Amino acid sequence: MTTHKFLFSSIFFLFTFLSFSQQNQGLTVSGQVVENSGQSIPFATLIIEKTDFSLISDENGNFTFKNIPAGKYNIVITAVGFSTQKKQVVVAEKDVTVSVKLSNELNELESVTVLGRSQVEKVNKQAYNVTAIDAKKLHNSTLDLAHALDRVSGVRVRESGGVGSRSELSINGFTGNQVKIFIDGVPMENFGSSFQMNNIPINLAERVEVYKGVVPIWLGGDALGGAVNIVTSSKPRTYLDASYSFGSFNTHRSTLNAGYTAKSGFTTEINAFQNYSDNNYWVNVDIADLNTGAYFPNQRVRKFHDQYKNETVIFNIGVTGKKYADKLLFGVTVGENKADIQTGARMKSVFGKMQQRGNTLMPTVKYQVRDLFTKGLNVNLTANYNFGQEQNIDTVFRRYNWFGDYKEYPGDGSERSRTLRKFKNNNGISTTNIMYTLNDRHSFTVNNTFSSSDRKESDELVPESLVYQQPKKIQKNILGVGYKFDYNEKWSTSVFGKSYFLKNIYSRSYNPSGNVGDVAYQQYEDKTSSYGFGGGSSYYLRPNLQLKGTFEKSYRLPSINEVFGNVNENLEGNLDLRPETSNNFNLGFSYQTSFNKVNALTFDMNVLYRDATDFIRPTLNNNQTMTTNVNQGRVTNHGIDGEIRYSYRNKFTAGINATYQNIRNMTEYEPNQDYVSPVYKDRIPNMPYMFGNADASYIFNDFGRKGNNLALGYNLLYVHAYYLYWPSMGGSDKLDIPEQFNHDLNAVYTFANGKYNIALECKNVLDNKLYDNFSLQKPSRAFNIKFRYFFSKSTK
Repeated sequence: MTTHKFLFSSIFFLFTFLSFSQQNQGLTVSGQVVENSGQSIPFATLIIEKTDFSLISDENGNFTFKNIPAGKYNIVITAVGFSTQKKQVVVAEKDVTVSVKLSNELNELESVTVLGRSQVEKVNKQAYNVTAIDAKKLHNSTLDLAHALDRVSGVRVRESGGVGSRSELSINGFTGNQVKIFIDGVPMENFGSSFQMNNIPINLAERVEVYKGVVPIWLGGDALGGAVNIVTSSKPRTYLDASYSFGSFNTHRSTLNAGYTAKSGFTTEINAFQNYSDNNYWVNVDIADLNTGAYFPNQRVRKFHDQYKNETVIFNIGVTGKKYADKLLFGVTVGENKADIQTGARMKSVFGKMQQRGNTLMPTVKYQVRDLFTKGLNVNLTANYNFGQEQNIDTVFRRYNWFGDYKEYPGDGSERSRTLRKFKNNNGISTTNIMYTLNDRHSFTVNNTFSSSDRKESDELVPESLVYQQPKKIQKNILGVGYKFDYNEKWSTSVFGKSYFLKNIYSRSYNPSGNVGDVAYQQYEDKTSSYGFGGGSSYYLRPNLQLKGTFEKSYRLPSINEVFGNVNENLEGNLDLRPETSNNFNLGFSYQTSFNKVNALTFDMNVLYRDATDFIRPTLNNNQTMTTNVNQGRVTNHGIDGEIRYSYRNKFTAGINATYQNIRNMTEYEPNQDYVSPVYKDRIPNMPYMFGNADASYIFNDFGRKGNNLALGYNLLYVHAYYLYWPSMGGSDKLDIPEQFNHDLNAVYTFANGKYNIALECKNVLDNKLYDNFSLQKPSRAFNIKFRYFFSKSTK
């Protein structure tokens, strides 16, 4: 850790020295690019004619030209979807501040407006392979964050059931903890079971950024091959966004997002949401009579023990817009959840009384400041600590079948493993992000993410058990340093390096005497250090044609749940799990065009290659009631994903995307084997390799009366059939997960320019059979209705 401190000090000294050396060499011209409505325009291009000065405005439309000699200049400002503006400025004896307003215009570079999907220019101009979802366009839907992401090319949401079920994201073949989730740049890995992607309403987000492959250095962490950053609104404003929905399977969801910002800068925010569902949807299963053994194949029955409920509140208070802090917020996240456990890792295991509970109690602090000590030095600090706990309850000695019948047995027993086990992971995460812009072309970033987990366990059924007294600690530190070079508005390149540190403290049992029942424990401490690096470059061949390429040698350190297990997630631990590493390559392009000034088309395509070592993948444990993670020696992935979108006069929009990923086991010789593995070059099992989406929507403006709009939408999700186990193992009757089609319909009616909203939805319209992890069935046809009220007032 001494090396890290020395590096921090050296870089900070270098930034400060360089910044002071730039002072007093000229004047500055700064300002903000906005729409006529006053809304900021991110990443507009500004060029001072007849000079070498050019730059791109930041995410809030702000810009600063430094070291400008005295004289008269013309600044040309352009942005996608807006008319070009020319602003004349005179630089004399003091710095100049200007305001630039651009008018909307349909032209060759028209931005396509799509219900739920939009080109967010400030994200898509990056060199990274990234897709941005405009979440505001989905706020009237009943979608959660996970199912909104399920419509992005290269992305699959994998669930173990209905509302509140365990879910994980897969991006271009990397899944689970290989994909990192962030909220406003803060890792979500310690938020607990009350706060997961498929129970967070889409209304919490302003946009969602999906990074496929290489992840920007400012996000930090140890993502192996992708990340999702959930961006909430950061604008100073007073607003209220409240909604309630109910639907099939006795499902109820409600959200409340509100904030107040005073002219003094005092700010308070609250985000609250609730989910409840009986999850008693229809499934098709094979059933055996518990008494006679009679076999009933392919029976259609309802789930009977899968109720889920959760409540979460996020509260922040502090100040914004101060000289000492652009944002300083202290907050707390409080939540709880309760879930019945209907099945194990596969549906042949069925339970009727098992349940799990969890809660979150997490204080937080966020601090952001621009131009700290000197112009161009921006600092962002965050920290949180989760005091929450999880519990698994399994104390009823019964055996159930899918008819809901059961046999009860005498004595102490359970359905799977008798327990009242509780555990606290005591997770803490702190992030430090320092960005220094030396001038219009050169910028530097330092990011450090530190996390610590110290699991404490107990079980009142066996209070003296030595098992729960063993240490289970993990510490991680990821330090990244990056440099960005913006040669001009066409070409931008970034390079970075990362240092990974992992410490794991645990114990193993052994028999000291050889006598039956004699158990003792030996404590171990493992430390691992690794180094990664990468870079990306973006070049505009034409103003509407962008090429981008990225490379990274990335590492991912095992999580505390992967190492020590989590019964609540049907996950068995693996103490021998090693960090995984991958060489990631991406090459892509993006093209936008229009014709007749009312039709717009966009094309996006990305080609990828992954070469992973010690690839961590899930598999079934010995009795197939839980999953566990194992290292696969070497795994490669050649893939391609693409999307085409069309829009007409901001009324009609349609799109289609597709993904193909050829994920192969390239481990020729398994450990302790001198013969070629029988599954060498097989596809990785239980992982879809071809899937896609199609969608269309039409908006009737001023429907009924002026200011009211009606939108009708359709979405199709397709997943090609794939194997549940290794393709080379078993005979012609080996199990697979069949081809799937999921059709959704929706209608949204907005009143009073969006103040009042009502939405009707039908999901899985044709009531098709849908599957996911190890053939666990997903909900049958469902109907939902949602009511939403929205009010907003800008703070001036």
